[in-house]
Amino acid sequence: MQKYVKHVTIKQWAEEDRPREKLMMKGRHALSDAELIAILIGSGTKEMSAVEIAKGILEGVGDNLSELGRLSVHDLRKTHGIGPARAITIAASMELGRRRNETTVPGKVLVRQSQDAFAVLKPVMQDKPYEEFWILLLNRANRLIRKESISEGGISGTVVDPKKIFKIALDYHATGIILAHNHPSGNTRPSESDIRITHKIAEAGKLLEVSVLDHIIIADGEFFSFSDQGMM
Repeated sequence: MQKYVKHVTIKQWAEEDRPREKLMMKGRHALSDAELIAILIGSGTKEMSAVEIAKGILEGVGDNLSELGRLSVHDLRKTHGIGPARAITIAASMELGRRRNETTVPGKVLVRQSQDAFAVLKPVMQDKPYEEFWILLLNRANRLIRKESISEGGISGTVVDPKKIFKIALDYHATGIILAHNHPSGNTRPSESDIRITHKIAEAGKLLEVSVLDHIIIADGEFFSFSDQGMM
């Protein structure tokens, strides 16, 4: 005779195993990714606990939080047990995490090599499903003045206006800039268009005495540096 397995809700777990209670007793670092997401979800369904629903979400992205951050509200709702409110809560938490990572203190960040620029830019650009073009503004000591979004495009490209770039650079008295954009395709190699616009902006910078130090292309957590490759 087939035996039926009775579903055990979170409330029936030992107190130290419940996500909220566990966070209170042991701190947030003691919780797994699934347990943290379960707190955002709030409660389970008749068939699944909040932790089980959270595990389903993570399985759908290969247990990769970076991939989870790419999901839209519509994507999240495809998981059983996730309605509009829960999807919005998860998406909002992912966006807060991204904004926290991108927060820098102007004037205290030194950008002396491509890896430094990548560290500043990665949190801003890593989860974007479309191309964006950014610049880093630097002073004479190579300290970061600010980072600035220049344009947004589609999956295959974005339009860049050199006049806008140098207006911003001059407004903030930057003496050096670093160009940056992402490739949603995952390929960091520059296109012929990328190379042409880089050289065009670099030549304009010479006339205005604003050095174009590098162009960083970011894709899937990796980057390509024009400067490192001797292409500036």
